[in-house]
Amino acid sequence: MADSTAPMPGSPMPSRKVKTLQKQWLEKLGALQFVLTLCSVPFFVLLLFHLLFTRLWSLCVLYMMWLYLDRNTPSQGGRRFVWPRTWAVWKHQRDYFPIKLVKTAELPPSQNYVLGAHPHGIMGTGAFCNFLTESNDFSQLFPGLQPWLATLSCLFYVPFFREYIMMHGLRPASLNSLDFVLSQPRRSQAVVIVIGGAQEALYTTPGRHSLELLNRKGFVRLALRHGASLVPVYSFGENDTFRCKAFPKGSWQHLCQVTCKRVTSIAPCIFWGCGLFSPNSWGLLPLPMPITTVVGGPIPVPQCSSPSQEQVDHYHRLYMDTMERLFEEHKESCGVPASTHLTFY
Repeated sequence: MADSTAPMPGSPMPSRKVKTLQKQWLEKLGALQFVLTLCSVPFFVLLLFHLLFTRLWSLCVLYMMWLYLDRNTPSQGGRRFVWPRTWAVWKHQRDYFPIKLVKTAELPPSQNYVLGAHPHGIMGTGAFCNFLTESNDFSQLFPGLQPWLATLSCLFYVPFFREYIMMHGLRPASLNSLDFVLSQPRRSQAVVIVIGGAQEALYTTPGRHSLELLNRKGFVRLALRHGASLVPVYSFGENDTFRCKAFPKGSWQHLCQVTCKRVTSIAPCIFWGCGLFSPNSWGLLPLPMPITTVVGGPIPVPQCSSPSQEQVDHYHRLYMDTMERLFEEHKESCGVPASTHLTFY
């Protein structure tokens, strides 16, 4: 006998199923918009150039004058708003992977902090989602802290795009910009620096855990000058969200990547994800691989206006040891085999 509760042919799908499908699409679109936004930098440059040869040329000239007059704003406070942190799109992006934020120790708001985020990956999705949005309730996990994410200074010269990243709380990864944040009379400032930068992006390969850290000591010197505690952060799964083409060192392809990085500060990685409509096709949609961002405990640092090289080396070594210990303690719970270890370059 037929089930009387089954829907008739041609009848609408039950609302619970429709909601599930709708949620899946919202998650995909949430993840895709983040990728498209970061890849839109050339578009905004070309758009302004194109408008110069239209009837809107006068507005473009006025905007370029505004860019010049406003050139110091990103390094001196920016124009951050609270409401973009709570956009629903960030929760959809979080659920797509999914992305988690793990707290291992208290970070009292009576101190300033320099958080070293690793690895860079292709997009730095874990760092952006967890520190610049409320998708994982950062303000509740770390009450009183004011997070700022440092990124390439050149991005703050890109028309229109600069306004978007400033309102989210991104800052130029320059000495003046970070000194300004940590020199504020109000403590509780948390500067997040993706220390490996573009060079570390070249190591992005699923299952690989390699950090560009051996010769990156500027963040330690910054922390010492301001007496800001160092905090290691690792996003497990960050390197798994895209498939990448890795070129061996010494090859002409790798040489081109390194040269481009030196000239533009951007590493031209060849990467791909999956298609929006088919998970087996190639596309810009990230792979739905879990990302777990683990925030370690603070490393107290004394304040020294002119830190010596010995001090920098000491706290740099201490930071590396703490980072390695953080990785080892949490790797298996985050799906990393016990035989896998961090590699430092």
